[in-house]
Amino acid sequence: MKAMVIEEFGGPDVFVEREVKAPEPVAGQVRIKVVASSVNPIETKIRSGLVKAGPDMPAILNGDVAGIVDKVGAGVTCFSEGDEVFGCAGGTKGWPGALADFMVADARLLAKRTSLMTLPLVECAALPLVFLTAWSALVERAEIQAGEHVLIHAGTGGVGHVAIQIAKYLRARVATTVSTPEKAELARQLGADDIVFYREESVDAYKQRLTGGQGFSLVFDTVGRENVDRAIEATAISGRLCSINTRSTHDLSLMHAKGLTLHVIFRSIPLLHGIGMDDQPRLISAMSEMLEQGTIRPLLDYERFTFARIADAHRRLESGLAVGKILLQR
Repeated sequence: MKAMVIEEFGGPDVFVEREVKAPEPVAGQVRIKVVASSVNPIETKIRSGLVKAGPDMPAILNGDVAGIVDKVGAGVTCFSEGDEVFGCAGGTKGWPGALADFMVADARLLAKRTSLMTLPLVECAALPLVFLTAWSALVERAEIQAGEHVLIHAGTGGVGHVAIQIAKYLRARVATTVSTPEKAELARQLGADDIVFYREESVDAYKQRLTGGQGFSLVFDTVGRENVDRAIEATAISGRLCSINTRSTHDLSLMHAKGLTLHVIFRSIPLLHGIGMDDQPRLISAMSEMLEQGTIRPLLDYERFTFARIADAHRRLESGLAVGKILLQR
């Protein structure tokens, strides 16, 4: 089969097309004829060598996949040949990813696209990793409550735009940070109640405006680096802070003074370590339920790319200009 691979770490230009052996499913797996994928920040970090979590070289990246089941391994009863499926199921050590004609996946990591889902199969590829990340943070770890006033950073980013929709689905009040009026309008369309233009308003100012100076009981940082410090400042005393990017050094004295709890979310752990694999169907079920109810949709960047243009897609993501998710079609 054809695959876009990396044979060394580096910039976007390290991607090359190669002929490789098509994978065969073993017990508990299915093989997917890949239709689409999407780009996530973790893939740029694996490609550059910043995160040593990718498959063996030549490495096939990308966890998110949408496609059609063409082979079923022993013991799999939940899927049949011809089923349309999607999920986040590879692109890490031991698990080649979706940038190929075919991909094998553990059946526990996949959702079936049902007749109740109006989202096209191609666009389903934009949801899995960001949904699983946001759901793990808000529901599994922080135990978000109905009526709670939460702050979600980067409301039109890949994880942030899904987090807004999950929080609203669970009847929370949502504040979110954005950089432009255009992004503010998109965030409102997704359900955000309160908008913060983070370049124009200090943390202290929007805490005062939106919470009477108390801060938010739950803050979800999807940005990392210096934004972790802003997120700590925005969290109320005894509050919960979730972050998906903590590969940086910070002074935690303010967090200590407030008695905060910090939840770090790294969605590659089940694939990398085999821990929590049996918990994945529960999260997949939540994603499927919201799709069937029409209560979630991906925000897609206006630029779409073929697999052959994966280098351009990485450049687009790293430019900071993309809005929502970058979709890839085979």
